Amino acid sequence: MDVPVYDMQGKQTGTMPVDEVALGERVNAPLIKQAYVRYHANRRQGSARTKTRSQIAFTSKRMYKQKGTGRARHGDKTAPQLRKGAHAFAKRRTREDFRKDMPKKMRRMANRNALLAKLVDAEVKIIDGLKFAEPKTKLMLGLLEGLKVDASALLALNPDAGKSDNARKSARNVENVTTCRADQLNCFEMLNHRYLVIDKADLEAWLSGPSSKTSKDAKPSSAELNGRVKKSGKGAKSGEAA
Repeated sequence: MDVPVYDMQGKQTGTMPVDEVALGERVNAPLIKQAYVRYHANRRQGSARTKTRSQIAFTSKRMYKQKGTGRARHGDKTAPQLRKGAHAFAKRRTREDFRKDMPKKMRRMANRNALLAKLVDAEVKIIDGLKFAEPKTKLMLGLLEGLKVDASALLALNPDAGKSDNARKSARNVENVTTCRADQLNCFEMLNHRYLVIDKADLEAWLSGPSSKTSKDAKPSSAELNGRVKKSGKGAKSGEAA
């Protein structure tokens, strides 16, 4: 697949070959959905709470006298059936865990497959040299207009803050534009936006980096596992000593 490459004025200067087979060859909707649901669930804090009658900031005085009014008997205003009242069965748990997990190879393939879905729909804008001489919102608006980006966009920037600082500052006041690090690109962020704008070099680095390991190489090596075990063992000993 040959993907168009643009300059900073939005004019096409060439193409970039992308291996569809490495991205999954075809869009795997169930896999992408599973990964999206996982990312969404893992963002939840699990700290939602509702108030009981004792926690409502109302007076405990009876609303009106019990007899003689012809109306139903009522206590204070914190009753669940009244407006702004308490919840009958309030959520009181200290923490709820909504975390979901997926094998590392599946997560990485879902990320790459989401990129394939964007490429198929022509929603990836690759820039040859995404750089701004100064932080200026007008420059970012001109770039998006030249690329014909007319909806929400995800701007994937170089992980080096020194190289991407001007671009990040130029995009922070633009509506419907979100920035992220190019090496942390995932399917959740890509699918939450209509377009993906990324530098050619950053996309090549992402495709050839750790995210490309979707085979047995994606598993941590024995040396890495041994290192983790040693670290956890040291932490446990120090904790016991304390």
